[in-house]
Amino acid sequence: MSTTDFDLIVVGGGPGGYVAALRAAQLKLSVAVVEANHLGGICLNWGCIPTKALLRASEINHLIHDLGQFGFAVDNPRFDFQKVVSRSRAVSKQLSGGVGHLLKKAKVPVFDGFAKLAGTDGKKRQLAVALKDGKSVTLTAKNLILATGARARTLPGLEPDGKFVWSYREALVPDELPKRLLVIGSGAIGTEFASFYRNMGSEVTLVEVADRVLPVEDEEISGLARKAFEKQGMKILTGAKLGTLKKSDKDVSVEIEAGGKKETYTFDRVISAVGIVGNVENIGLEGTKIVVDRTHIVTDDLCRTGEPGVFAIGDVAGAPWLAHKASHEAVMCVEAIAGKHVHPIDVTKIPGCTYCRPQVASVGYTEAKAKAAGYQVRVGRFPFIGNGKAIAMGEPEGLVKVVFDAKTGELLGAHMIGAEVTEMIQGYVIARSGELTEAELKETIFPHPTISESMHEAVLAAYDGALHF
Repeated sequence: MSTTDFDLIVVGGGPGGYVAALRAAQLKLSVAVVEANHLGGICLNWGCIPTKALLRASEINHLIHDLGQFGFAVDNPRFDFQKVVSRSRAVSKQLSGGVGHLLKKAKVPVFDGFAKLAGTDGKKRQLAVALKDGKSVTLTAKNLILATGARARTLPGLEPDGKFVWSYREALVPDELPKRLLVIGSGAIGTEFASFYRNMGSEVTLVEVADRVLPVEDEEISGLARKAFEKQGMKILTGAKLGTLKKSDKDVSVEIEAGGKKETYTFDRVISAVGIVGNVENIGLEGTKIVVDRTHIVTDDLCRTGEPGVFAIGDVAGAPWLAHKASHEAVMCVEAIAGKHVHPIDVTKIPGCTYCRPQVASVGYTEAKAKAAGYQVRVGRFPFIGNGKAIAMGEPEGLVKVVFDAKTGELLGAHMIGAEVTEMIQGYVIARSGELTEAELKETIFPHPTISESMHEAVLAAYDGALHF
């Protein structure tokens, strides 16, 4: 750690930051990482990874109670909720350690502390780092990448209190399974927690201010998701307004207005999932040319800020707030710094995945947005009920929907709901990235029997007609 001068310093060790450091090391740049908390960032420690471990457990619980359709019987099924939670934490710990190993292997020094921009020394950027051991160090580099991430947005009256009102952090490490749970916000975070807790046995009410759940998804997919959630026993309230939370020593009550009716509900716990805000405070942006818009750093298409030599990637640089977007930006940004030719990210080619039950995945334009953009569209749909593998798996509820440009055959968007669609969407992502048209997709041979055959059938439905429905 004696070296304090580098080609590049990365502030933040999440899926954007650590990937940037690893790629920089591959390109023979001297690079260091400054991380204030845990390597792997929110994604690995308090987001993507631990939630998927919890959701896996809830899927198992659901399957155990649905074994009758497969000819099995399990008497008195039960689970140890704290073991479910502790396994999730163990998975995160293992992977966080793995990130540390990768950085060590790449000979990337990691400074454990809080970094702050501290001007220049004439030629290089300076970074003041307050180390966790109480010491401080000044680092210098020609280039800096800010990858400080984001945190849960809090609204007045919905501040996490560690007991009744939870953010995603508290929701990941509950003391016990709440009997009655209110989830505010039906984006990916809220929907995944609602799905986990409902499948573990909680009575879940999912509230959304927009007129439908998963409001960024295609409207048809949102409607199917709502039907599936309600079939599972979730109460869904859209176009909803919340009154003030009233806490007793045991529970929380709140008046909710939806569908022209007001009703008071009582819950054991509340999860607030109303978005995120960028971590832009206390990192020395004051006095620089860096512009912050609604808590996020403004960048150009190559992640450059208004301050020469300073870049920003990932959640702190704004939507879409996805780990894979951050990692891709990291590689693109570092390669640009290294003088390589790079292509800016096209956000319409970034897949979105929600790991609720049933899963939801999409890429590109929704049908409505394609039409609003002036495209004449051809739309194809194929339901899982026509797919042999889905029926054999006991997962017949699902749909694949594709949107094409009627004039050119370009795949404008793809939208999926059902089992394993988060693993399948990448096929359509490759098609969009490779600028494939319906001609190539129709000629593509999909293996049988797989759920992915539904992707082919949806393409055929948009043109020649699906064969199996």
